[in-house]
Amino acid sequence: MTASFFRIALILGLLSAIGPFAIDMYLPALPSIGQDLHADNNVTQLTLLAFFISFALAQLVYGPLSDMWGRKLPLYFGIGLFALASIGCALATDIETLIAFRFVQGIGGAAGMVIPRAIVRDMHTGVQAARLMSLLMLVFSISPILAPLTGSAVIEFYGWRGVFWAVTIAAAIGLGLLATQLDETRPASERGGSGLRSAMKAYRLLLADRNFLTLTFIGGLGISSFLVYLANSPFVLIQHYGLTPTEYSFAFSINAVSFFAVSQATGWLGERFGLVRVMRIAVSAFALAMIVVAVVMAAGFNQLPVMATFLFIGYGFLGLVIPTSAVLALEDHGAIAGTASSLMGTLHFVIAAVAMVISSLFFDGTAVPMAAGIALCAFSAFVLTQATIGRRAAVAAAE
Repeated sequence: MTASFFRIALILGLLSAIGPFAIDMYLPALPSIGQDLHADNNVTQLTLLAFFISFALAQLVYGPLSDMWGRKLPLYFGIGLFALASIGCALATDIETLIAFRFVQGIGGAAGMVIPRAIVRDMHTGVQAARLMSLLMLVFSISPILAPLTGSAVIEFYGWRGVFWAVTIAAAIGLGLLATQLDETRPASERGGSGLRSAMKAYRLLLADRNFLTLTFIGGLGISSFLVYLANSPFVLIQHYGLTPTEYSFAFSINAVSFFAVSQATGWLGERFGLVRVMRIAVSAFALAMIVVAVVMAAGFNQLPVMATFLFIGYGFLGLVIPTSAVLALEDHGAIAGTASSLMGTLHFVIAAVAMVISSLFFDGTAVPMAAGIALCAFSAFVLTQATIGRRAAVAAAE
């Protein structure tokens, strides 16, 4: 792989991580925000919910815009809007203003989630696309590793407002890299016929494409398993197992390390065994690890090292599932890659939101409901893979 290959992966990974960084870095600030702005916990949590809602829905817009206008212009708009909204968050004097700016911040941050995937599809397909996607996710995975620790340090020295100044600086760096280091990958000659009507037609095409929806749902269920962990782990690890916030940050980071480390083998494994086979085996192993941890913990073996070991293994295999499912879903939709990436991202977040709500209904302060929710996501991904991707692979092998 050339230096240019790594440079593109680094830039796209950083642009993709800006939005999630504003989530992970922000989590340790919630208690101090509520105290400073005189808001109770439920109202303070609306600042997180507002970001999630706009972040999910805005993805539907950026993809068609990037197909119509090229990849860079919507990225300039989105990252610039994110930076301005972050300044507004930092200067907010009441909780209502903060909620409003968090909503706008999510709209801006969604550009970095959608368009880099479309750029990957513009540049490569097949194994090369999987290799670039896995490298992108290597950079992207820095967010859940560094963000909680960075957020805690920033809050300690500069207060919760310092978090928003920090993400403003990150957005400014992203804009600089976008302007100087990234070429347009969708030239004007390929934008002909792209418009609102073509976008709606593209969405209808994608919603009727069983292969695209299947792969998107498999990836979405995998992501949901991690977001169920994200939503419940602070209470489980800190309140139930007694970890300090700093210890929690390290424990949280370990799973991200497993995820991105294994994901780097995607290209090599895909080249040797084929992406479909790699995904099928990875989904099976991911589901097995998560089901075992749920059963073991429900049986009373609920020590933290037991849970941490199985989660480390399971999320490692998930590192193979996410990039392969995304590449395979976009494989046949190069002409509408931006729109396809938009729909994929929105469906991922909708699936994750449903999973997080369901898991919260059964949360009792222990690790068992969290482990069960993660296992249910993993098992659903396994069933969907075997019923669709696995069956088609078996038919192809027989022929």
